[in-house]
Amino acid sequence: MRALLEDVKTGHIQCYEVPLPELRPGGILVRTHFSSISAGTERVKVETGEKSLLQKAMARPDLVKQVIEFATQNGVKAAYDKVQARLETLSTMGYSAAGVVLAVGEGVTEFQPGDRVACAGGGYANHCEINFVPKNLAVKVPDTVPLEAAALTTIGAIAMQGLRQAQPTFGETVLVVGAGLLGVLTAQMARAAGCRVIAIDLDASRAVRAQQYGAHLGLAADDPALEARVREFSHYGP
Repeated sequence: MRALLEDVKTGHIQCYEVPLPELRPGGILVRTHFSSISAGTERVKVETGEKSLLQKAMARPDLVKQVIEFATQNGVKAAYDKVQARLETLSTMGYSAAGVVLAVGEGVTEFQPGDRVACAGGGYANHCEINFVPKNLAVKVPDTVPLEAAALTTIGAIAMQGLRQAQPTFGETVLVVGAGLLGVLTAQMARAAGCRVIAIDLDASRAVRAQQYGAHLGLAADDPALEARVREFSHYGP
């Protein structure tokens, strides 16, 4: 089967022929019909791959800490070999997809072959023809929902969870910082929940687009009148 993979060392993305994933207990095999590209998330991943080893280390201090701890316990040579082995691997792309169940693993009763499902998770809902997905990262798709739309389920769920955690109430003003795909979906959900929505982005065109797609007000982050306009819209302060 074919899969879209990234060379971790160089950041180069290419379509590869890879073996079929193994069907394991507690999961399902899904033939992908559509997978969503999250431009911001995947661009960051590619840009990180294109960096030098030093730049990679500076971008991910958390991983550097892990390497240091590993070296302390296992020696510098072992740590170096582990890092090099990691850099020589191919990494999967994508985390939100939809398709049709091909087979179910042991212990799975929620799904059966032929079910239409939306799938989630980095390392599972990949840009490849067939994915193995744990049953808790998949959900059935109603017949009335096209799989093309269902492929956005995970991204929509992330936006919904962020809004839920914020606990806005009806009539409040909500400020969404970042007007990419997740930001626009968050703005739409906030507006549907009865909130007044301001969207802000470093890219002025994204701010304008956010207003076209659901925000009541879209502002560029470098707008000199940003604070005044936010205060005026939200009726906050003098």
